[in-house]
Amino acid sequence: MSKSEELLKRKQAAVPSGIANSTPIFAKKASGAIITDMEDNEYLDFFAGVGVLNVGHCPKPVVKAIQNQAEKLLHSFFSVVMYEPYIDLAEKMNEIAPGSSKKKTMFANSGAEAVENAIKIARHAKKKTGIISFECCFHGRTSLTMGLTSKVKPYKYGFGPFPSDLYKIPASYCYRCPYHSTYPSCGMHCLEAFDKFFAATADPSEIAAMIIEPIQGEGGFIIPPKEFLPGLKSICEKNDILFIADEVQSGFARSGKMFAIENWNVEPDLMTTAKSIAAGVPLSAVTGLAEIMDAPGGGSIGGTYGGNPLACVAGVEVIKMIKEQNLCQRAITIGEKTLTKFKALQDRCPIIGDVRGLGAMIGIELVEDKKTKEPAKELTAKVIKLCLDQKLILINAGIYGNVLRLLIPLVTTDEQLDRGLSIIENSILEAAKDV
Repeated sequence: MSKSEELLKRKQAAVPSGIANSTPIFAKKASGAIITDMEDNEYLDFFAGVGVLNVGHCPKPVVKAIQNQAEKLLHSFFSVVMYEPYIDLAEKMNEIAPGSSKKKTMFANSGAEAVENAIKIARHAKKKTGIISFECCFHGRTSLTMGLTSKVKPYKYGFGPFPSDLYKIPASYCYRCPYHSTYPSCGMHCLEAFDKFFAATADPSEIAAMIIEPIQGEGGFIIPPKEFLPGLKSICEKNDILFIADEVQSGFARSGKMFAIENWNVEPDLMTTAKSIAAGVPLSAVTGLAEIMDAPGGGSIGGTYGGNPLACVAGVEVIKMIKEQNLCQRAITIGEKTLTKFKALQDRCPIIGDVRGLGAMIGIELVEDKKTKEPAKELTAKVIKLCLDQKLILINAGIYGNVLRLLIPLVTTDEQLDRGLSIIENSILEAAKDV
């Protein structure tokens, strides 16, 4: 029995079945875009911890900063005894946040926790309770964030009831337009829908905030048209509603900008971040307009581990790496090469329905038939398995599970990129033989 098989047996005995695993791999170590398993097999990582590792596995500046900090202070609870790394990273986040307004930042531990705190802050600031989220969205697995999330299985099924005053409206998903329209001649029905929503579902006087991922991640890497996000911000401003950008997956250079919302020149009132903020050390943040962030009273937000000093020094180094290594431009380069390759493949491959992306956040939607757009969930799983057989780790996305989700680490070398893209191309063509 191999070490991995032994560990898998132990895992099955010790860990609940709800903690599922999409691969049988146990990592022994990792560096850059490479994961080494217990048997010393090397895998090319194109999922980056689901967007956590934009700067790659174990980047040396981050590791060194953590080691240095670990010798000084592991924890104290910032709300009782403060420490400098929290302030250092808060200042950095305020500096790089979109827009010119004065910002403030608080830290938590996970994306869901950041979203929960953003909702708390918004409700307190506006003295209203209603929250609007969008179909195909993902905001977390806690009770509140499950209520905001749109994908039912496996995230919500059997876990209700969920909190009240949460509302959903269709997102701008042009490939599968819920209004059966075609962009750009559609007239933006996805924005016009708010007229009916405010008349039939909830009055604006009841809505505290609207939360949206600028690029929907779990929903299938859905890229909205240029009018959509500015249109949402305009609706918010007209109706005294706060605009929350959920940048948990799309932030930290992934889209070619430090934060994806910058691609639409929109300044959010509040922004949630996590994942790549600290290169794998658990950390999340809420950054927002100072007057809104200051609305809740002392002791009403925060938590025991939020803004742990190890995570904060890691976060400072991540921001420094992104700037010094020009990783925003690297994301654009990776994205251009990837989109060019798979848009060309789309023309001659019967199972590629759509290829979309912004920067290095790219989705390839597979279908059984290009005319009917029937989701090809099983073919998607087959492509992922074929890639794994060739030592490339890839995951899926989309409410139907039929989108190949490419989250290539931004430090991936040109040779690794070419090799990985070729593996994906060949795997898609192999799977297409079954159609």
